[in-house]
Amino acid sequence: MTLFTFDIIRMLGFTALTAVIAFAAAPALIAFLHRIKFWKKSARNKTITGEIASVFLSLHKEKETTVPRGGGLLIWVSVLAVTVLVWAVTSIVVQIWAGMNYTGPWWFYMLDFFSRPQVWLPMFTLVVGSLVGLFDDIITVYGGGRYIGGGISFKRRMALVAAIGLVGGWWFFDRLGYTTMHIPLIYDFPAGIDVFIGWLYVPLFVVVMLATWAGGVIDGLDGLAGGAFASIFGAFALIAFSQDKADLATFCAIICGALFAFLWFNIPPARFYMSETGVLGLTSTMTVVAFLTDSVVVLPIIAGLLVMEAGSVIIQLMHKKIFKKKLWLSTPIHHHFEAIGWPAYKVTMRFWILGIIFAAVGVAIRLVG
Repeated sequence: MTLFTFDIIRMLGFTALTAVIAFAAAPALIAFLHRIKFWKKSARNKTITGEIASVFLSLHKEKETTVPRGGGLLIWVSVLAVTVLVWAVTSIVVQIWAGMNYTGPWWFYMLDFFSRPQVWLPMFTLVVGSLVGLFDDIITVYGGGRYIGGGISFKRRMALVAAIGLVGGWWFFDRLGYTTMHIPLIYDFPAGIDVFIGWLYVPLFVVVMLATWAGGVIDGLDGLAGGAFASIFGAFALIAFSQDKADLATFCAIICGALFAFLWFNIPPARFYMSETGVLGLTSTMTVVAFLTDSVVVLPIIAGLLVMEAGSVIIQLMHKKIFKKKLWLSTPIHHHFEAIGWPAYKVTMRFWILGIIFAAVGVAIRLVG
């Protein structure tokens, strides 16, 4: 068995293992969330501009106050558990073998994918971002949260995300020495060119972190966010694997495995919602992975659904400010399609298709580079 074949087997095997573990744990998590009544006590009743959210309330008032939040726990805890479990088992077995003066098969030493250059930083970001999101969910549930954003105020959440981005950008620039950004399909067509940006790497990292977090508004329909993030991390698994970053590819793949299990219980009718503990962890991790694979330029393509969702909110606000009326019935854009009569499952599935297409195009462009 070649190393290339082994890396594929490891990636797919641990993806399946994560999905199985998450699937087995989901019923207990759902029961726990119901037991502590981990849902909003009142539905969001105002838009970001302070108006009554009549369209949103007509579509989601009941679900907002009966379906628990916190489903993102299933995702990041499963990923953390599998990563730590594999690391611990391989480390213990290798130590036992060493005491027996036995080397063991070569492939066993390669099972552990928790490598410092590739996985430590995205794993740290996933856990920290998810914990911040969990704190926001707790405040939203037990501290009110009637207005858009709920929980921690929008400005404070934005500051927290920017702080995470600032630390990440400094680490990439100062500790890892990242100073260039690859731009495909220009100059040396089709390979592209590496542009030196120096210290601007830090503010760029912060901006990208904030932009991906804004795309988290996609978590608004049963199954929508889970499918969108699965296509995104699947795309980055392919890119990482093509760059001989097999450990990072495996990490992205096991996130997909956890998302598959999450989707089983989140497709219509949803048993729980991802909420901030999933969205903030995944979007911040997505940023780190995009920079680790030097794929920042294609990130808006791979995450095209998130761009659509966040962009629809921004355009709606600008249109109302300039023309004093709405462009769409409700935003993010998936609520507009609901409002014009599309069943929620049709919106979700069509967005999934768009997400896969966006991801495929982004991967193709990055692989050319």
